[in-house]
Amino acid sequence: MTQESMGKERASQLSSQWAGRRPEEILRLALETFGRDRIAFSSSLGAEDQVITDLIHREELEVPLFTLDTGRLHQETYDVLDATRHRYGMKVEVLFPEASSVERLVTEHGPNLFYLGIDKRKECCHARKIEPLKRKLSTLDAWICGLRREQSVTRLDVDVVEWDEAFGLFKVNPLVDASEAWVWEYIRSNGVPYNRLHDQGFPSIGCAPCTRAVEPGEDVRAGRWWWEQAEHRECGLHRHKDK
Repeated sequence: MTQESMGKERASQLSSQWAGRRPEEILRLALETFGRDRIAFSSSLGAEDQVITDLIHREELEVPLFTLDTGRLHQETYDVLDATRHRYGMKVEVLFPEASSVERLVTEHGPNLFYLGIDKRKECCHARKIEPLKRKLSTLDAWICGLRREQSVTRLDVDVVEWDEAFGLFKVNPLVDASEAWVWEYIRSNGVPYNRLHDQGFPSIGCAPCTRAVEPGEDVRAGRWWWEQAEHRECGLHRHKDK
């Protein structure tokens, strides 16, 4: 049996066992299952991830946190990073892309290469997001994410626990069944710091040049790479069932 097949089988077992549990229970089970030194929480500092950060702090769980700084983030994202550090007194590891990779991309294709086509956009995402994430995940057995099924057509098949084929480890999604309404009720009820761009019509926030506000009724990820088809609006961090 290959590592991939064993991983998928184990992920399916854990998903069945943890299905229907509260997010804080899933976080605790994940920590107990994989151990503090082999699991970490990857935060984009978006609304869902801020909820998970609050739960980790509230439940006194020793889960390490890290985030990716692509070099093209909004100032509001840096503001919420600072607010989070001060509010919870938690260390947040910040990962950066390799300078040489970014230098090559910008030199060869210009600073706005992501608008030139999906291949160039994915090349930019790879250098700024995938490579630093890959370096971090190579040291872990599992990572925690804030994915929800209702976020996008590309995330309808997300499970509580998945085997991440792209990176070769387990992925835990404690908010998989949560609604957007639940997320915002939690934030407001508990005074959780959040990115102020959410108040300006940005439900999903990434790099500044590739993120815009959405219109009422639009898909929550319609503002990410809006010039592309909906089924392509992922950077490669989260791939599901060969998508």
